[in-house]
Amino acid sequence: MHFDADMFRIKVSAFIIWAGIFCSGAAKVQAQGRLLGADLSYVNEMEDCGVTYLENHEARDLYDLLEDHGCALARFRLWHTPSWYDQLNQGKRYSDLPDVMRSIKRAREHHMQVLLDFQLSDFWADPSRQWAPSAWSSVIANQAILEDSLYEYVRRTLLDLHAAGLLPEMVQIGNETNRDILLAPGVDAPWELNWSRNAPLFNTAIDAVRQVSSETGSPIRIALHIAGPQNVEWYTDGFIEHGVTDFDVIGMSYYWPYHQPVTIGETGKIIGRLRQRYPDKEVMVLETGCIWTTASSDQAVNVLNEIEPGYGPPDPQNQAKWLIELTKEVYRQGGSGVIYWEPGWVSSGCRTYWGQGSHYENAAFFDFDHNLLAEGGIRWLEYDFTTAISPVPVREEGFQITFLSHECIFTSEVERFGAGYSYQLIDVLGRIVQSGTMHSLDGTDHQRTLPITDQLSGWVTCILLRQNRVVAVNAHWAGL
Repeated sequence: MHFDADMFRIKVSAFIIWAGIFCSGAAKVQAQGRLLGADLSYVNEMEDCGVTYLENHEARDLYDLLEDHGCALARFRLWHTPSWYDQLNQGKRYSDLPDVMRSIKRAREHHMQVLLDFQLSDFWADPSRQWAPSAWSSVIANQAILEDSLYEYVRRTLLDLHAAGLLPEMVQIGNETNRDILLAPGVDAPWELNWSRNAPLFNTAIDAVRQVSSETGSPIRIALHIAGPQNVEWYTDGFIEHGVTDFDVIGMSYYWPYHQPVTIGETGKIIGRLRQRYPDKEVMVLETGCIWTTASSDQAVNVLNEIEPGYGPPDPQNQAKWLIELTKEVYRQGGSGVIYWEPGWVSSGCRTYWGQGSHYENAAFFDFDHNLLAEGGIRWLEYDFTTAISPVPVREEGFQITFLSHECIFTSEVERFGAGYSYQLIDVLGRIVQSGTMHSLDGTDHQRTLPITDQLSGWVTCILLRQNRVVAVNAHWAGL
């Protein structure tokens, strides 16, 4: 995909993510140069159900706690009209727009960026169901009207958020869209996309996001989301081949119990191949989770009950170990970040659609008394990934970027560096500190050298462009 060079700091690669561009205002997070986040959609409901989160047995606001431990991003699911909540507990609805606005406000107050998950449904959207909102039931079979409804919904939602000062930095179009989206309730479609129907729907939603971004002057990154690392490559190829190209992030869910036998290492290789094939796209794990026990504290059946071989037995230490090893591999292969799904979904006296309590308390970051597990998943948020990984460079065939001491060396094996070639140098805060044409650098027709000033520290990123299109990216640790 061709795009303007000025957009690279927003779109181009995981190495810029390492440079800190997507980190929150918290100094600790910026220094570590990573994007780690949590889905916090359940928190408002848990608090209304009487849950008090504890750290060292003292009450804590969960947003305060997560900010203190390094959480840089909060993800929130958005349902259209979740009227099924009316029959639960006190009849209060969650994950509708008013509730999501309340959540985003809390995230903003704690210096977190926001990923808004448009589920495009009134109910849970995942590989088992992709049901259109009931408000659209009469137009599901009319493609033109359905597209118009989708466009106006996405656009109006984002404009309402903008008016409240709550516009998210990123949105995802659908949730785990391994099958047709916006189906009639109850339809059990196969795990494939009818591209002639779905490509226009995805592009319609994308157009709505881009329109809001243009109207407000605020960049919004767009993610697509597929469940299971083993499914992501061929789905992404399908999106691109059918004209769905104007997105920024390839997102995946990875849960060992659901997606085995795919290991952490194999997930990393998939991410690496995606980064090589689509160097202008970021790759993120938008959902993951890991258990710390197989026990349960309520009547709700837990959805996760296994841990990857080599990381057992299930305990808090191994929960942290699995998450740390996964994130190292994601970053090493050029991925941009990892989001933990619902670390605060502990057990309470409230009911879900399926039973009383939580279906996930054995994978939360808290014990059954709601006290933070100090050796559990919270250690993953605290971990310093800055120097723990050796990045895999991203490049097209015939181009490479290497480093010698404090020099960035650009090499072309396919043609001379002509007038269409340029470079960028990104510092640890994600700023373009130097840019220019390849002709401005010393060297030969096929190799040019960029000195890296001693004043730069941390991860620095060199980018090679041909006609404003990225052909190679690599990062270098310049020390502290």
